[in-house]
Amino acid sequence: MVNIGIISPNSFLKKSCIGIIKYIFVELSWLPMKFYSFCVYICSFVVISCGNASEEPNESLQDFQNTSTLYGNSDFEFPTLSENAKFYMIQWGAFDDFETETKAINGSTIEELRPKSERLLARIDSLTKKIPDTLFTQPIYSRVIVAKTRAELLQQETHKSRVDSVKLQTYIDEMNIAAKNLIVQINEKFEKDAIDLQKKDYEKKELEKQKRFLDSVYRAELRDKNGN
Repeated sequence: MVNIGIISPNSFLKKSCIGIIKYIFVELSWLPMKFYSFCVYICSFVVISCGNASEEPNESLQDFQNTSTLYGNSDFEFPTLSENAKFYMIQWGAFDDFETETKAINGSTIEELRPKSERLLARIDSLTKKIPDTLFTQPIYSRVIVAKTRAELLQQETHKSRVDSVKLQTYIDEMNIAAKNLIVQINEKFEKDAIDLQKKDYEKKELEKQKRFLDSVYRAELRDKNGN
């Protein structure tokens, strides 16, 4: 990397303060000895003032970095609902809003996350209160509760006066995983239902086949008896 000689604000302030102190000592060196303590007092005041001033740019820069940083993972791959699941999800209208709000928290700043986390929590509240009978299984309900807990932690963190960026990122990652697990469980539920239905149809057909066979055997026996 080529050094083009850019001087940081802090370095400039420090050099300026040193120059001011040297100037004070030179200009006041002709004063009597009894004014020496006064000179030291002035220099101390300059040093403290410069120190405070040099800290302000860092704080401002830190604030800027915090408010402009994007959190979450915009490339996170959420599972897609199966066709069977989509048909029944019409009964659970709040789920579409939940899915949309979960995806929206990724790639957001802290300021954007505050209202987004509130909307997400509101959507999950609706999910827990309106689970259709066809979807109300213990595994699905458990994953809804986990998602609600993750959303609450995220919402609480975004509304703190000093946000912990590491925790914030962790909570979003956990929220993504919770939503993913919920979608996977929904798909598994309807996949299992489809398998069970196929199994029942197969068993029903087998029973009908056996019944037809027994009926045919019975009719054949009747013919034999009548023939005799």
